[in-house]
Amino acid sequence: MSTTFLVTGGAGFLGINLIRLLLQKGERVVSLDRAPFRFRDVAHRIRVILGDIRDPEVVTQAVSDADVVVHAAAALPLYPRDDIFSTEVKGTRLLLDAVQKAGVERFVFISSTAVYGIPKKHPVCEEDELAGVGPYGEAKIEAERLCLQYRERGLCVPILRPKTFVGPERLGVFAMLYEWASEGRHFPILGKGRNRYQLLDVEDLCEFIYLVARGDAQPVNDTFNVGAREFTTLREDFQAVLDAAGFGKRVIPIPAGPAVLLLKALEQLRLSPLYQWVYETVDKDSFVSIEKAERVGFRPRYSNQQALLRNYRWYLKHAAQLKNQTGVAHTVPWDQGLLKYLKLVF
Repeated sequence: MSTTFLVTGGAGFLGINLIRLLLQKGERVVSLDRAPFRFRDVAHRIRVILGDIRDPEVVTQAVSDADVVVHAAAALPLYPRDDIFSTEVKGTRLLLDAVQKAGVERFVFISSTAVYGIPKKHPVCEEDELAGVGPYGEAKIEAERLCLQYRERGLCVPILRPKTFVGPERLGVFAMLYEWASEGRHFPILGKGRNRYQLLDVEDLCEFIYLVARGDAQPVNDTFNVGAREFTTLREDFQAVLDAAGFGKRVIPIPAGPAVLLLKALEQLRLSPLYQWVYETVDKDSFVSIEKAERVGFRPRYSNQQALLRNYRWYLKHAAQLKNQTGVAHTVPWDQGLLKYLKLVF
């Protein structure tokens, strides 16, 4: 028997990948997003609601027929602080309230490992201290607290904290790596690149979302880290993309201290798309324990390198269509600002 899923942020990178999986599973899908739904391959098979999760009327309409809500909508770190908090916190509160009133069975919240900030030890476990970096991480912590309140009231609320996830249609900051690789350039990274930085394939994330959405309520009504099982160092993982490009180019380490100061200044001047969470963590170890997720059935298929290469192959197929497109979502390349001139020396 099929279930009706409401996917908030359905027009985004995670949203479209999840919607395709749900349709493959035979489920009914409603997408809620303030961005137009531009994916023609599935648009005719789902119900699309164009609206904002901060609008009570839109939210009430969207949850009315839902059995499960997957809340993936978020204002990403490039948005202003007020937009991030109103979306992540106010929007989540409105959704939870509407879900409870409508008698929805389950609410899956997509949080982030940004809630851990810059951890003091690794691997990071779900019970470790929460100290979000920047407005995005701070707002996710507040949203999780709301979810816990509704869990205490009897709602089944799995909370997922995924690592940065990549795969087909992921662009954003990763478009820089793919563009530079495809043009036969070296690629710079902050620090020596010997740090272990766990990623996640979006397909593995979607499979786990489906597992907690349809599995027995008791074991999944919890908080879970989600990440790749296999990953090496950041330098090795990025080098795999440069090797696939076939130009013999290398990852080039640059001193982190001066680079961070420069990137911080460029961010404040809005001359770089790299935000605090990126430039303050990319040269440090960053990996989480996924043992709790594995205990309820999570089985990641893709390593960091496999996920990046899947994403890179997709980029190459669509590079011509993406030319001159920029924005602040994960489904479009970000404007590189002054960094686009940096590649001239690489």
